[in-house]
Amino acid sequence: MIGPKTADLLVWYDRNARQLPWRIPPSRDFSAHEGIQKPDPYRIWLSEIMLQQTNVTTVIPYFKLFIGQWPTIKDLASAQLDSVLQAWAGLGYYARARNLHKSAAIIVKDHEGKFPCTKKELLELPGVGPYTASAIAAIAFGQSEAVVDVNVERVLARLFAVEERLPAARKKLNQLAKSLTPKTRPGDYAQGVMDLGATICTFQSPKCEICPWILSCRAKKLGNVDRFPRRAPKVKRPLKKGIAFWVVRGDGSILLRRRPESGLLGGMVEVPSTNWDVSRSMDLLQAPLIAEWNELPGNVSHGFTHFQLELKVVAARVNKSARANGMWVLPSGFSDQAFPTLTKKIISHSIKYNYLF
Repeated sequence: MIGPKTADLLVWYDRNARQLPWRIPPSRDFSAHEGIQKPDPYRIWLSEIMLQQTNVTTVIPYFKLFIGQWPTIKDLASAQLDSVLQAWAGLGYYARARNLHKSAAIIVKDHEGKFPCTKKELLELPGVGPYTASAIAAIAFGQSEAVVDVNVERVLARLFAVEERLPAARKKLNQLAKSLTPKTRPGDYAQGVMDLGATICTFQSPKCEICPWILSCRAKKLGNVDRFPRRAPKVKRPLKKGIAFWVVRGDGSILLRRRPESGLLGGMVEVPSTNWDVSRSMDLLQAPLIAEWNELPGNVSHGFTHFQLELKVVAARVNKSARANGMWVLPSGFSDQAFPTLTKKIISHSIKYNYLF
């Protein structure tokens, strides 16, 4: 039995579903009909991993690139990690790419290339948390799992005028989500609520007049939709600082190094730098080699989830016999490297001041 709120949402979704490259059109219970188009678990999983901490507009070109290079889970499992990281470069949160590659190998080796279909099994895959497992189980396999992302949190907080502040309110919001999730078409319902939050019940200027839940929305009845969801005050992110070392060898190659596999930007290729700390000293003891360093104008700034980073760039030219831990790469070979956005900023900053040859 589908409740009235859920039924209203499904009617709206049938008419207004976003067309996304990993989706199939809305349908009746796909598990009950032969010959009907079914979701591809590989595409759903790939899209959900990419969508963690990232918006749809940013994800679409990356998704198309991945599907073009690795159209099946077996293709991804057999890919080189460097190739996966390179394709991921610029999407951020690089642990997702490493876990994607690990999970693909596990699915091929331990599951004969077939996706686990329950939330419990999905949670055993690297990089798959409760939200992602619920989304894959509901959308790809038609299981009645409540799916709650930031869009759904906002919709439900307004629909029920939830007074508790986030993140403490998440337990209640998850309970409300479970109460609305149907056994029939749970995947369409989950995508419908997410679409509602992304296109109608938006953070700013929600389009309440065309919302399918306008008559049920408590926040609307209170006349204060913008008040919800209520959030705890934001904590200011600390500012960390450091020094990046731009080294040009006599043959025009640049010194690069690979970060450790674990931790922030794990496994990515970068311009060498000092440790990042809340203070920065011009002490060059952490330089990758002995050279005559020249400070370039300005700074390179970059934001991470839990802190802001500000780097001063110092540059040097060294002879062709110079030695350092890392690898020397000609600028013409940069396109073959898996550079995070921060490294791209350092490269652009250094080239801007003509410190290349």
